[in-house]
Amino acid sequence: MAKVWFITGAAKGFGRQFALAALERGDRVAATARDTSALTELVDRFGEAVLPLRVDVTDRTEVFDAVEATVHRFGRLDVVVNNAGYALMGAVEELGVQELRDQLETNLYGVVHVTQAVLPILRGQGSGHILQMSSGAGVFALGGLGGYSASKWAMEGLSEALAQEVAPHGIKVTLIEPGAFATGFKAIPAAQLNEVYEPLRASLAGNGGADLPGPEGVGQAILQLVDAEEPPLRVFFSEQLSQGVPAVYEQRLQTWAEWAHLAKVAEGR
Repeated sequence: MAKVWFITGAAKGFGRQFALAALERGDRVAATARDTSALTELVDRFGEAVLPLRVDVTDRTEVFDAVEATVHRFGRLDVVVNNAGYALMGAVEELGVQELRDQLETNLYGVVHVTQAVLPILRGQGSGHILQMSSGAGVFALGGLGGYSASKWAMEGLSEALAQEVAPHGIKVTLIEPGAFATGFKAIPAAQLNEVYEPLRASLAGNGGADLPGPEGVGQAILQLVDAEEPPLRVFFSEQLSQGVPAVYEQRLQTWAEWAHLAKVAEGR
């Protein structure tokens, strides 16, 4: 049976590839973007299988209206992809308070808005799959991306709790953790930069690399996820992350073990 998808940030990048993969196999997609003209090509190609929706995920009313329009059009909802987001770049000292709030409004509260809008529908159906686009930055942090990491770490904790809450209702949750891809992902530098951190910015720029993979393969990867009977809570969309992150966790385990004696001290034993 064809699935019905609700994808935020479907104008380009991962969101576009997810929409294409779903549509090409005969699924139906509610594709959201801040500017729906970016979705015209999808509509021209796939017709009534696409519902283009103008949505700013920071606007709770727009989100709820879009979810309602999706169900009105397609009759149900099977896959929800919280993909909209951007990266705020800057050392913690450089981050403006409003800049950080704006980052959280999109990357965290936008996810909350969508998730809360779809849950009554999915719970009523007794089925559904929510996919949260996290990041390698949601597993470990890099200097110069503290605000972005904060938004993704918060989403990771929120989603892990969510998975436990909704499992009894037949709803699945997966955190997708991609590495760097050549997608034109939106990165915004902090407004007030301090020259002290120029070497840090140079190292981040050097880590970008010219050999980044394109996003074309992520569509097939997400189809395997949504078709799995028991999808994982977390999954890497990056071979580099799948090879490198275990070392990060090994270091954490080692540090906790080395300082385990303080647990007894803290408890007065």
